[in-house]
Amino acid sequence: MARIEAALSAGALHVPPPVISELLSKRDASQIEPLLDGLPLLPISDGFWERAGRTRRALLAQGLKAALADCLIAQCCIDAAVPLIARDTDYRHFERWCGLELAT
Repeated sequence: MARIEAALSAGALHVPPPVISELLSKRDASQIEPLLDGLPLLPISDGFWERAGRTRRALLAQGLKAALADCLIAQCCIDAAVPLIARDTDYRHFERWCGLELAT
């Protein structure tokens, strides 16, 4: 949480759009929407869906866990060349095999 707060304070926090869906599906919208209001979103560029599908296929072919939402989030960060702040250790596969940078 400290890394998110530091990035937010520095004006460097950009949110992958699938994170919005995940947060709103797990928490009461009235609690989360004020926090999300005004946060810049990472862009989804042409070919995103195809790249995300290929990224997921590459991990699944290795026998690794690759949840669709995680794949979409990782692909947004890969495309934008920005590190992902995550507590979920499943993203290590995206880092090792797909070029995702994890924030340290």
